[in-house]
Amino acid sequence: MSTDETTYSMQQAQEKLAKMYFNSVWDLLEKTDRTPEDDEAMIHAAHASCYLWMQVGTPVNHQRGEWQVARVYTILGHYAAALRHANCCLELTDKHPELMQDFDIAFAYECVARANAIAGNRQVATKYIELAEQAGQDIKDPDDRKVFFDNFNSGLWNGMK
Repeated sequence: MSTDETTYSMQQAQEKLAKMYFNSVWDLLEKTDRTPEDDEAMIHAAHASCYLWMQVGTPVNHQRGEWQVARVYTILGHYAAALRHANCCLELTDKHPELMQDFDIAFAYECVARANAIAGNRQVATKYIELAEQAGQDIKDPDDRKVFFDNFNSGLWNGMK
């Protein structure tokens, strides 16, 4: 039995948990044989991470958390929840542009486009697809641009792309 213990402040513990839940969502998103129980865990982990970032993070952390929640609901086909969280992500992006990285802007447009695509809102989806593509082209770092477009060019689009 190990006696090594680490003591964290409440903020440190919340940050650690926020990161852990955020990463666990990615593990579940990438799982090829996800079960209904995995889907439920993924929803709760995404919300837990976002909530914790709301408590101890920056508006950027919150924005990225909302993006991840929107992504989870999009993947699961829950378009009303996907739209709600995608719009929240975009509102945070618009409210704090000076804090956002160029890829945060592109991903905000992408999640609004994708949520509207699965909801059948073709006109809105088309508008945000175009905004996401342009914002993606404006990403300065080539590695970040590649990550964005690899994501953008994959996944569910409900026939929009």
